[in-house]
Amino acid sequence: MKTNMKPLIATLAASWLVIVSACSPDKPVEPAAPPAPASEAPAVSAPVADSPPQASVAEPGQVSTAGEISEIEDQQETVDESPVSSGSLRLRDFSPVASAQAQASRFQQGVNYKPLVPAQPTSVSPGQVEAVEIFWYGCPHCFALDPSVESWRKSGKAPYVQFVRVPAMWNDMLKTHARLFYTVEALGKLEELHPVIFREINVNRNLLDTTDKIVAFLGQHGVTADAYKKAANSFAVEAKLKRAEELNRRYRVQGVPMVVVNGKYTADVGSAGGNQQLLQLIDELASRERG
Repeated sequence: MKTNMKPLIATLAASWLVIVSACSPDKPVEPAAPPAPASEAPAVSAPVADSPPQASVAEPGQVSTAGEISEIEDQQETVDESPVSSGSLRLRDFSPVASAQAQASRFQQGVNYKPLVPAQPTSVSPGQVEAVEIFWYGCPHCFALDPSVESWRKSGKAPYVQFVRVPAMWNDMLKTHARLFYTVEALGKLEELHPVIFREINVNRNLLDTTDKIVAFLGQHGVTADAYKKAANSFAVEAKLKRAEELNRRYRVQGVPMVVVNGKYTADVGSAGGNQQLLQLIDELASRERG
């Protein structure tokens, strides 16, 4: 009897994990206190489409962006793209060293990460590899991942990896949080306030979804209302918001947290197998890209 029950138990356990770790497009999502940040957590999915819209299923570790989020309707985006090659084979791909590396790799294309077609240009110098994280302050999975990302960013990543955060932009609430992100950056307080904003929304349940709430919150951290409004409406912040919206379309963002490595590969917590595995995947892809 015990032997016969194992497949059933495994199936039920797998189903439960998918249910609790992913939010489908039909499920409203509200920022809520997630598990302890050290635990492995899921992600948030968003709509993009060059071709006719298709039903989107969130990966484990993702929150769908196609549904309502705190009673705010999702906004569909249309992506314009041209046929551009995502890469080509090189002689070293067939070398004994490359072959051994491929065999030793824990991660598989199409399973743990996907090619981004067409590949997108990066904003880093030659010899550098770009690693982009698409995030949303209101996403509990982004909140749970952030301590690991911060540790990796400060002392774990290779020196040739340039890490960039890009806020998700699929509805008005997310655009408000994106403006908050770039405004705090413009004020020179991002290092100090980035984790604090995450906690304010996900633990204290203050959504920071209006100017009054944001001004009151920042006032507690030494930012005056005038300073906030001046920075929030500056040309620099507007330009970064426009750029973030463009990148969301180019990357076909379907979930947060989501990473894009060197404009060529995308992955998330669910596909990689966990928070630490996602960072290890970035390291492996970045190493390959550097050659």
